[in-house]
Amino acid sequence: MATAIQTVEVIHVSLPTRREHKWTGLTEPIGGYILVKMTGANRIVGWGEAPALKDWGGDFGRYFGESPATARLVIERYLAGVVIGLDPAQPVALHQAMDAVIKGYPYAKGAVEMAAYDLAGRTLGVPVHVLLGGKVRDAVPVTHSIGLLAIDEALEECRKVVGEGIKTIKIKIGVDAARDVEIVRRIREAVGPATSLCADANQGYRTPHDAIRTIRAMEPANLIYAEQPVEGIDRMAEVARGINVPLMADESAWTARDVFEIAERRAAEIVSIYTTKPGGLYRAMQVGAVAKAAGLICNVNGSVETGVGNLANIHLAAAAESVTLSCVVPASTPAEHLGGRVGGIYYVDDLIQAPFKVRDGAIVVPTGPGMGIDVDPTKVERYRVRDED
Repeated sequence: MATAIQTVEVIHVSLPTRREHKWTGLTEPIGGYILVKMTGANRIVGWGEAPALKDWGGDFGRYFGESPATARLVIERYLAGVVIGLDPAQPVALHQAMDAVIKGYPYAKGAVEMAAYDLAGRTLGVPVHVLLGGKVRDAVPVTHSIGLLAIDEALEECRKVVGEGIKTIKIKIGVDAARDVEIVRRIREAVGPATSLCADANQGYRTPHDAIRTIRAMEPANLIYAEQPVEGIDRMAEVARGINVPLMADESAWTARDVFEIAERRAAEIVSIYTTKPGGLYRAMQVGAVAKAAGLICNVNGSVETGVGNLANIHLAAAAESVTLSCVVPASTPAEHLGGRVGGIYYVDDLIQAPFKVRDGAIVVPTGPGMGIDVDPTKVERYRVRDED
């Protein structure tokens, strides 16, 4: 064994947001997440993150929300003890140990596994994408997400991010059909035909007929895809048959088995992969492999992670062959490097020592050992949520 996991520490942090970022069904702020600090031999440290949100789940209660409190409890009470002594470079053994002690809780398990990958890469002197099979791309294009903002505010932000080089914008919808159609139309007018647009309802439409009628009204805006307009794979398939815009599955797509079912029922042409929904990078790569075998294309999405978890997003996007679309990931940047930029920026500060390199609207994949950018311990302490808080 090259090394063994020696300690696992859980830290609750809360990053201040640049502006409110909301989507249909979300009732709490982003950025209040759980970090995992894992140490191995020679005091080498790996970091992971659980961007746990109590409101985020799958179809009809099939997958359920995890909060920072539940993720912390699961890691401290169940997972930490069973992974200590294991080799961080052996993800199958890691998952077997975690699954044996408690079922479910993919965000908590994903944070532990993410830290193990970082620790293994730093110990072996290789980037995480090498441990995932090697990178197939050197840069990951960024899709900037426009939350449920007032239309005029959204237009101003869209113009700014396009001016900064962002080439794809996701528009959060799903609250009111008339408003949804209007904001998509006006953003298309504001940014012109060269910018790619997509729309995400987060299961916001009551019925497939409501979704079909609304998305058809958006078709003049030339959307590259509509994301998860309704709940349920069967209902998604009904929407897919009724529109000309490609459909993306998100809340319906957590595991490799889900993707198999989506392909079998022709419920979507696109799948949004997360590092967290399947329980970590190893199983996220399995999701991507099943999608590729089924002829589906993918992007990488998330819950607006801090730079800790977002590094895992970038390594996943670099290594998964099926990830051919622009990814809805932050351009993680500490405060001292922001310089007024908006594209891909959701927080006023971050927990990493150096900013992501962004060129021509894409994040350059880090090539250093582990996740490739060091965590800033002073920032972790600054944004740590104390028990008394």
